[in-house]
Amino acid sequence: MNKLSTLPRDSRDTLFLLAVIALVVAPQLGELPWWCGVLTAGVLLWRGTLAWQNKPLPGKLWLVGLMLVTVGATWATHRTLFGREAGVTLIVVLLALKTLELRARRDAYVVFFLGFFTMLTSFFNSQSLAMAAAILLGLMGLLTALVNAHMPVGKPPLWLAAKTAGKMALLGAPIMLVLFLLFPRLGPLWGLPGDAMTGRSGLSSQMQVGNIGQLALDGSVALRVRFEGATPQQRELYFRGPVLSVFDGRTWTSAQTRYPGRFLTPADLQVQGEPVKYEVTLQPTLRPWLLVLDAAVQAPSVRGHEVRMAPDLQWFTQQPITELLRYQAQSYTQFRHGPTRRVVGLQVDLDLPPGLNPRTLALGRQMRSDPALARADTAALVDAVLRRLRSGGYSYTLDPGVSGRDSADEFWFERKEGFCEHIASAFVILMRAMEIPARIVTGYQGGELNPVDGYWVVRQSDAHAWAEVWIEGRGWVRVDPTAAVAPARIGSLQRLQAPSGVVASAFNSVFGPVSPDTLARLRATWEAMNNGWNQWVLDYSQSRQLNLLKDIGFDSPRWEDLVLVLAGLLVAVALSGAVWTLWERRQSDPWLRLLHQVQAHALRAGLTLPASAPPRQIAELLQQRYGETATAPIRAWLLRLEAQRYARSEGSDTRRTLAQLRRELRQLSWSFT
Repeated sequence: MNKLSTLPRDSRDTLFLLAVIALVVAPQLGELPWWCGVLTAGVLLWRGTLAWQNKPLPGKLWLVGLMLVTVGATWATHRTLFGREAGVTLIVVLLALKTLELRARRDAYVVFFLGFFTMLTSFFNSQSLAMAAAILLGLMGLLTALVNAHMPVGKPPLWLAAKTAGKMALLGAPIMLVLFLLFPRLGPLWGLPGDAMTGRSGLSSQMQVGNIGQLALDGSVALRVRFEGATPQQRELYFRGPVLSVFDGRTWTSAQTRYPGRFLTPADLQVQGEPVKYEVTLQPTLRPWLLVLDAAVQAPSVRGHEVRMAPDLQWFTQQPITELLRYQAQSYTQFRHGPTRRVVGLQVDLDLPPGLNPRTLALGRQMRSDPALARADTAALVDAVLRRLRSGGYSYTLDPGVSGRDSADEFWFERKEGFCEHIASAFVILMRAMEIPARIVTGYQGGELNPVDGYWVVRQSDAHAWAEVWIEGRGWVRVDPTAAVAPARIGSLQRLQAPSGVVASAFNSVFGPVSPDTLARLRATWEAMNNGWNQWVLDYSQSRQLNLLKDIGFDSPRWEDLVLVLAGLLVAVALSGAVWTLWERRQSDPWLRLLHQVQAHALRAGLTLPASAPPRQIAELLQQRYGETATAPIRAWLLRLEAQRYARSEGSDTRRTLAQLRRELRQLSWSFT
């Protein structure tokens, strides 16, 4: 027999509660300071050791010392004791510290409810399906521990408490579903102001050569797209992000950021063909821009946001996007934009920092003076540079090394390899060296179709940088120099493979090599489940609630109607419960209910009775235990109860007699001391 089965109930229950607390805290460890995880784990292990060895708990001095360490470390890490990050850090450690004074049931209740609160704070960091599953597991653990704390003395098995907790959760599920569907949504719980300072941002309004290459190692989802009708060809899937025109030798910056209100050329967007209609589900970017397929004439339909388009065709919202955002848009893959005649605002797209990339500048002058290109127009010069990229031994790589101060010179004449931003930056610098206005556009290119749910998934690894060249009479024209170096990157969407992560390597080492097709199917299924969670849970908004009311017959529903429907359902449920209670009371035997009340009174008085004991036997047992005098009123009442059942006189009113017995039972004293 193992020691766990021989432990006292208090020790066993404490170990189970500690395991549940570890389960609740685990999803947050990646977001907490390292010392918080170490201290929490140390305290839980210490408390578990004390429970296992049945040793006394530490004194107040230990608790005060650990509390001071926690407060000091929180202040040193966050420079505050308030706010979301500092608050969650304190709550997690305090939950662990509270277990060190777990002496009475009251202390256990404090731990339970601290655990429920800590569990909810996990959603500050992620609202993904995986996080929801982890929270559900923690919830069932806490409910099991709570039910177990209310179970009678002895050593009831934990599976019995888990079974009861599961029934409670199932009974509460319909109420939870109704509240989720109909409770008015006044604003996101998780969109706190502190969110704007943390998280994954993806693209940026600045680009240093190598930044996008770092995103290529990130396989997380940036956005999902569902097209209505025909899907554009893969080589047309350019999702426009920040446009970068200002170069200081190392960093490319948006002209709007560097020179607000200056160097703005009119958008003058003109489109051809039929529009592509689609819906985008954008992950939180903590940035104010929307990603749309090049190029959108009309503003995307975004709930709760005012949207504007910059002259460079980039779309913005007024506030950073701090939560999952879904919007509809339509774009034209055939378009032209920008001034058709040279204007002053184009000067920013010609400027180069002095003294840098001298060989690239010399190459530009040489190509301009080449007799074969002496009378060439801009389009011909662009073609000449693209031919150089195709035939000059240049290659596309995820690891081109660190560029120096003359990044374009290194690409054109030394390394001859680079990722998309290396190639685009060197291309734009060479264009400007030939006195051709050019700029960099960043965004995402391509994606992959998920066959499970029909959505196109665009990942951070699809981040891309391309160029736009200004051609007189045509305006800005997209040129993707990466396509000249690696056509497969744009055409068939072949990606450079990042090294396998720790999880994938561990999976392969345990289960052996898995075929790429199997992994792809598993990944597609999981991402389709995540997308369904995003669409139907995280993005279930007030507008969708109002649409639900329309479906059930409301003409012009408002949020007040949601309150009325919800209140009506609650009243209906309450009335149904009352009717059920009355029906059940009528169906059960009122005489047996009185007998069960007597058994409950006797149990509280310290006398355990057989479940099938009749009134006369109960009276005898009371007399034997507490004496004839102390129990005389109760014994007389029991004999009258027996007579009402087995020796009822003809013509007696049973209901009135039972009501009289019920009133007398409430007046009887069960104190025998």
